[in-house]
Amino acid sequence: MTPVNKKISADSNPDAVLAHLADVVEQRRLAFQNGTVDPSTSYIAALFTKGDDAILKKIGEEATETVMAAKDSRQANLSAAKQALLVGEMADLWFHCLVALAQFNLRPEDVLAELTRREGVSGIAEKAGRKAV
Repeated sequence: MTPVNKKISADSNPDAVLAHLADVVEQRRLAFQNGTVDPSTSYIAALFTKGDDAILKKIGEEATETVMAAKDSRQANLSAAKQALLVGEMADLWFHCLVALAQFNLRPEDVLAELTRREGVSGIAEKAGRKAV
């Protein structure tokens, strides 16, 4: 695990950025479980305090905000301000997805492995295969 206080550059490999953020979330989750972080001073710990339903609800809220920002961006022909808003909302959504993954003892690497498995498979065929299982 990467130390929480280590910063990752925006130029870093996207996989490394996701892994680092997942490490930070996991360290906060463990600190919350051990009682060594106060949920009033750690947003991540506060999310874990609220449990599955609150974490999943937050993903729904962030997904809705992302959709609205995307619609605004489309209507504004992707002005710089609207692009920044969309990127910010997407970052919020991804962050809360990382929290949910940690809540269920998963990591972004699990999602990346699934995306890799699906590479070269038609989305239609992949979805049909899920229904058969």
